[in-house]
Amino acid sequence: MNKGYIFEYCNENEFKKRERSVKKYNMLAYKKLLFEYYEDLKDGKFLGKLVSTNAKESTKKYELKIPTDDMFSKVHGDMVLHYTVYEDKKVIFLETITPEDILLEGHKSELSTYKGVMISKANSQKDMFKINLLNMLER
Repeated sequence: MNKGYIFEYCNENEFKKRERSVKKYNMLAYKKLLFEYYEDLKDGKFLGKLVSTNAKESTKKYELKIPTDDMFSKVHGDMVLHYTVYEDKKVIFLETITPEDILLEGHKSELSTYKGVMISKANSQKDMFKINLLNMLER
């Protein structure tokens, strides 16, 4: 039997906070992450863009874009899972999910939305300006 890869975390508590925030605000992305991407990673199918390799330590760093709303991506940036694969140890090191600031803020308190996009409490005026600007450019 081929033993699959196991997950380890840089900071499990912080990673889980971001993961729960993804679950709360983007259920489709969370389901895809949990039931598709994690399963493929455990089976040794490394998804996403290879960012760097280290032959000495036998590691590969990847960035996997998680599907999200276009407007969210334009306002806050793409939602990306960052992970490192230790091939010799059969370990996948889950580092973080970005954009970290909005995900951590969403975990701490309930975020409000503006025209269907969640906005940060700290930068609400800036986020609303971006949303309005993008809506004007689309017309």
